[in-house]
Amino acid sequence: MTQSRFEKLQEAIRTYGAAAFENLLRCKGLGEAILDGFPAYLGCDPKCVTAVPAQGQFDPRKDYGEDAFSYRQKQVIVLEPIQFGIALTVKNFEDSGSLWLRTALSIEVTGDTFDVFVAQQPIIRVPLEYTDKLEPIYNAIYREFLNTFQLEVLEFNDKRFETRIGFVPEK
Repeated sequence: MTQSRFEKLQEAIRTYGAAAFENLLRCKGLGEAILDGFPAYLGCDPKCVTAVPAQGQFDPRKDYGEDAFSYRQKQVIVLEPIQFGIALTVKNFEDSGSLWLRTALSIEVTGDTFDVFVAQQPIIRVPLEYTDKLEPIYNAIYREFLNTFQLEVLEFNDKRFETRIGFVPEK
């Protein structure tokens, strides 16, 4: 007996749902592995690295758990990249405060690999069996954090801006 058009749609929806759920589980697993391994890569206390939402307001001291992942804000699981943020808190040398940074990651399964994007950097492909293969991702996250400060300092030291903009105290 042949399938009706409706039954074919049901089958397509079933296949889509299974793929969306598999993508979510695999991407969540990779995201958690990245978060678990990044402190050792940096050589910092694990408390310095937290999962946070990829966009919007957040508190780097808060443990967001699964709420850091984009799928938690959706009522329906769809086949799309999973996003989350990594916040790094660095204690200041000069005072008792700390500075935090956040960068966003986007992960999706494509065939037999993960496609990982760290901020606006080029794609990183990681095999589905990623144990001991996360260093390119760690390198990209580290580069993103380091570039944040290096670019700011370069702009600060750029002599072209020395006479083009400034502030005058009010009399």
